Amino acid sequence: MTECRYVNPRSGAEWSISQPLWSAPDDGNYLNLTQATIFDAQEIETSDPSIWRYSRMLRIEAPPLSLGEGWTPLIEGEWDGAKVAFKCDHMMPSGSFKDRGVSVMMAYLKGHGIQKILEDSSGNAGSSVATYAARANMEATIFSPSSAPPAKLSQMRAMGAELRAIDGPRQNAADAALSEALKGTFYAGHNIQPFFLEGCKTVAFELWEQLGGAPPDHVVVACGQGGNVIGLHIGFKELYAANLINKIPAIHGVQAINAAPYLASWESNGEPITIDPKPSIADGITSSKGVRVREVLSACRESGGRLIGVTELEIINAMRRLHGKGFFVEPTTAAGAAGLSNLISTGVIQKNDSIALLLTGTGLKAINSIQESTNQSPNPPST
Repeated sequence: MTECRYVNPRSGAEWSISQPLWSAPDDGNYLNLTQATIFDAQEIETSDPSIWRYSRMLRIEAPPLSLGEGWTPLIEGEWDGAKVAFKCDHMMPSGSFKDRGVSVMMAYLKGHGIQKILEDSSGNAGSSVATYAARANMEATIFSPSSAPPAKLSQMRAMGAELRAIDGPRQNAADAALSEALKGTFYAGHNIQPFFLEGCKTVAFELWEQLGGAPPDHVVVACGQGGNVIGLHIGFKELYAANLINKIPAIHGVQAINAAPYLASWESNGEPITIDPKPSIADGITSSKGVRVREVLSACRESGGRLIGVTELEIINAMRRLHGKGFFVEPTTAAGAAGLSNLISTGVIQKNDSIALLLTGTGLKAINSIQESTNQSPNPPST
């Protein structure tokens, strides 16, 4: 097996993964991992209904840290007259797709002696880190915007994490976490620690298996900092290199127009752009600047996909439609469905194409905003 190493995508410098890093020693920016070895279908542990069925392809050389994440249902359905496979990652242990990446990242850190970590999150990643820190008996401090959904903040506290709610935009929480990390605690920021992406790639493996070994023509997903977009690209590239698929699906990332730094970069020839975000009901994908801009834009372009934006009204309408189909998801997830409607109506996706839509987070995390958007009050308890 080819040795896995950290790599700085800007300078090409490499470092051993035997010592956990959260930033490149030469320039202090995010890290990637070197290219994976060839995917071997014979190595799949088919009896394991979790992401750890692919443990031989995850390259962490540490015991799994699992609560049963992954191998989520793939439900056949319809959207705007097209057949769609709904990938139900909202049915994860902590309630979001982040469990894929966090379980692998935390297993790696735990296996290399890290016992105390810092993280910053708008909600779902923090909830996931708190959950897996509890599972691993690790200490976690989460920096989160004070405006994050109360259910997500409550989840972090309930799982035993120390929560530091930071006023102001999402970026303030990231800046506060970074400042604290400079004092010595390991910064397990999921947006910069590349073993998070090593877990995210498993959604591509699952789609490949659950669709009978044939990749979809298109995969559509809401995009905040792009963990799913990059993970899909990594995973499908590994399957393609192994000659297990004959094409890489077009990967489409969908941002809320109110807070869309990657869309701004997409429309400006890839230049990183910092924006002044407006409030969005899709709180899980709001940010003022991108982190892995090169990787997110490359994933869309190289796969033949796009980055697009959707309005608040489009997100709310898509959420209501998903709820009406039995998928109780949060507004952030619905941004992906709104984007799918856009891609179908503009002819980018044809109704006879094979389509997968990733459902990323449960509606239980966003009860307040869902109630507000639907102008409904909770039903009184039955007596």
